Amino acid sequence: MFFDFDGTLAPVSDDPTTVQPVAKVMVAIDALAEVVQRIAIVSARPVDFLRDRFAAAPHVDLYGLYGLEHSHGGGETVTEPAALPWIPAMEELATRARTELPTAVLVEYKRLSVALHWRTSPQLASTVEAWATAEAERLGLRVQAGRMVVELKPPVDSDKGKVIGEAIGSAGCAWYFGDDVSDIKAFNALRAREAADPDFFGVCVAVANPETGQEVASAADLTLDSPEALADFLTDAIHVLR
Repeated sequence: MFFDFDGTLAPVSDDPTTVQPVAKVMVAIDALAEVVQRIAIVSARPVDFLRDRFAAAPHVDLYGLYGLEHSHGGGETVTEPAALPWIPAMEELATRARTELPTAVLVEYKRLSVALHWRTSPQLASTVEAWATAEAERLGLRVQAGRMVVELKPPVDSDKGKVIGEAIGSAGCAWYFGDDVSDIKAFNALRAREAADPDFFGVCVAVANPETGQEVASAADLTLDSPEALADFLTDAIHVLR
C-alpha cells in the first residue's frame, strides 16, 4: 500500500508546517503493517518531515520530494545524486521568492525544491504561476502544479510514477491513495503494470477535494471523501484482511 501525505493521510492546512496525519490513520497503518507486505509514503515533503510524523512507525518506507529522497525501514535518508548540485540554486530561489513575491505567498523551502503556496490569498494564483514559470525557464527547473501551490524542482527524472513503477516490480497487487494531480502519475504506473502483467492487480484510490479532486477522481477506481474517511476505510480493511 502506497500513500500520498497531504490531503490523503492528513488534512491540508494554511500552514503546511503544522500538518499532522489523522490519528486513526496512524493506528490503521500500524495494524496494516502486520497483514500487508509493504507500506510506503510517497510525498512532496522532505523525508525528515515525514520521519517526524511517522516516528512511531519505523516500518513505513518514506519517499520524499517526489522520490528525490528515500528512507527504508527507518534507515538513513538517501538523496538522488543528480539532484545534489541543485541545492544552492534552490536556496537562492527561495530567498528571491520571499523578496519578490507578495508577502501573503508562503514560500516553503525544501532543500531540493521550493513550493509557493497561495492558499490564504487565492487572488495571487496568476501572479505566483507567472513568476514560477519565468524562474523555471531562467534556471532550467521543472514545475509541478498542485492544490493552490506550484513547486519548482530540479530537472531530474523523478516523480511519483517512477517511484511506484520501480517499487512494485515484484508485487502481485498494489494500492495507491492520493488526492492531487501529481498522484495521477502513480495511478498511471499501476495501470501500466496491469497492462504488461495480467497477473498484477492495482487499485487507484482518490481522496476528494474541491480543488483537484475531480481530475484525480476521474483517474481512480474508487473515491473517498476525506482523510478521515480514508482512516475509516483502512480500519474496515484491517478487519477483512485479518
